[in-house]
Amino acid sequence: MITHYESVRLATLYPEAFNLPAPDVLPGRDIWPRRPGVFIRHQPAPVDDASAEVASGRELVLGQFGLAPAWAKSASDAKLRSSKLVNAKPDAVPGSKNFGAAWSESRRCIVPMMAFFVDDWRTGKAVPTRIARVDGKPMGVAGLWERWGKAPDQEGNEGEVILSFALLTVSAYGHGLMHRYQPPGAEKRMPAILNEGAYDAWLNAPQGKAMEFMRAYPANWLTANPVE
Repeated sequence: MITHYESVRLATLYPEAFNLPAPDVLPGRDIWPRRPGVFIRHQPAPVDDASAEVASGRELVLGQFGLAPAWAKSASDAKLRSSKLVNAKPDAVPGSKNFGAAWSESRRCIVPMMAFFVDDWRTGKAVPTRIARVDGKPMGVAGLWERWGKAPDQEGNEGEVILSFALLTVSAYGHGLMHRYQPPGAEKRMPAILNEGAYDAWLNAPQGKAMEFMRAYPANWLTANPVE
């Protein structure tokens, strides 16, 4: 399970890598479950606006890492459950109580990150390891986003809205790099890292084509370094 990643902290990287302006407030460096991060989702372009940013069909949104399920009865319950809903398996999301609605209604997103962290257990002890692109550029990981919302009550109290997201992960069995990580006996998984040219295609793909993007990223395009 991928529960820790490094956000994109350099503002100039957002337009370079994702064709979007940087957020007004950059997220913290280390993103853990229930901490705020940013994700990119589809935004239909208005017919009377042909600007490059709008026409790209993308928008950058602030949300919580860890999906807050829409069916939760309260904000506290949604947040509590979200700490365990940070990763989703593509083959298990259709019909899933937690992720099924986001998948079937095409609430797909891209999570910008510089790296993600896994534990190397080959020595018998967990050694935190940073996984990044060889070229040092940001990664765009496929994900799902959700909106938990509570309507205003009859007494005029404002409703609460929680935007949240989870990472989609794919099998890492047989992967040249990622097969060596995760605790002994645990399933080998890695984030579904998208090719840069596939960002818009992933966000806009017909539902029947979405699974085609769920592929392991080439091992020779990644680098692994132990961290203190």
